[in-house]
Amino acid sequence: MSVSDQERLARVTISVVAEPGDVRCLGLTRELGGIRFLEVLRDQPDLRPELRAAAGRLAEVQPERVLEGAVRRGIRFVVPGDDEWPSSLDDLAGAGALHARGEVPAGLWVRGPLRLDRLGAAVAVVGSRSSTGYGDQVAGEVAGVLATAGQTVVSGAAYGVDYAAHRGAVAAEGRTVAVLACGVDKAYPAAHRQMIDHLAEHHAVVSEAPPGAAPLRIRFLARNRLIAALTQGTVVVEAALRSGALNTASWADRLHRAVMGVPGPVHSAASEGVHELLRGGGASVVTRGEDVLELVARSGEHLLDVRRAPDGPRDGLTIRARQVLDAVPVSSPAPAVSVARVAGLGLDEVEVLLAGLALDGHVERLPAGWRLGGGGRPTIER
Repeated sequence: MSVSDQERLARVTISVVAEPGDVRCLGLTRELGGIRFLEVLRDQPDLRPELRAAAGRLAEVQPERVLEGAVRRGIRFVVPGDDEWPSSLDDLAGAGALHARGEVPAGLWVRGPLRLDRLGAAVAVVGSRSSTGYGDQVAGEVAGVLATAGQTVVSGAAYGVDYAAHRGAVAAEGRTVAVLACGVDKAYPAAHRQMIDHLAEHHAVVSEAPPGAAPLRIRFLARNRLIAALTQGTVVVEAALRSGALNTASWADRLHRAVMGVPGPVHSAASEGVHELLRGGGASVVTRGEDVLELVARSGEHLLDVRRAPDGPRDGLTIRARQVLDAVPVSSPAPAVSVARVAGLGLDEVEVLLAGLALDGHVERLPAGWRLGGGGRPTIER
């Protein structure tokens, strides 16, 4: 291993005594290393008021027992310097803080066979816990398209959109990762135990908090930065005006990742936060998985054609031919001179154009004059 046992145990200790996303503790850990930071914490606990709480917990921690207990339960502790460490998390060092949370984690607790250095291309799909049927359907469809294309779908295993995203990726037989605000040995919410256990068996469940840690509110805010940092972009499917999903989107923006939003019904409270994000220019509009792929893919990949309605029978005509066609009556035939008068064109030109339109079935000639043929009748309102 490229990381010494001492450094790993020091980071286990930091994971236990410091809150996830604690900017002071994690910033010093990144700058000094785990071993040196613990020395500072033991020798100078009053150096900074913010460190006193962590220093007070040091005597209670037995990192060897914590690590051994985790290993027995199939949980590994991945730290910077390990081959499995996802280098994208290092970008958090320059992303500042939100709600006093931030920085590169001291390490990540991982349960499951999917290695974090093999996530490949990954996209976060997040949204409201109180999602609507619309939001669940869109989240599942987007996640399914991404997973089928080889993207790893990352979310938080919460109620609503998160669960729909994991379910969509699993249904598509793709990769998906759940990032929790509690220990990876816990199922939160408890109703999702079956899904979380499935991800731990076949995919990966990740947390910055040590095994046994409870899902405190502040830990969700710390968790959101990991979801954003592990991925190339974040899709917000539904989010109210006060939503943790918008916090994840803010982290994605700080990390210079793609931020995407799915518009919802204009009167839906579940989509008000997404609409504000879109209105302020903070996210790109996406309505399907293919839109997401185009935004996060490498240059030249997954490019989409501009969507438009199918070509109609008149679309290939010149402007003057359309001008003549508009002047031809639908049922009662009219002579060419009458058509020319209505079209505002010369008779000679109109007769030539009518002959060409007749060859394509746009008009037909009867003894009494010209009328529209089957190919000339508009299928949509003109």
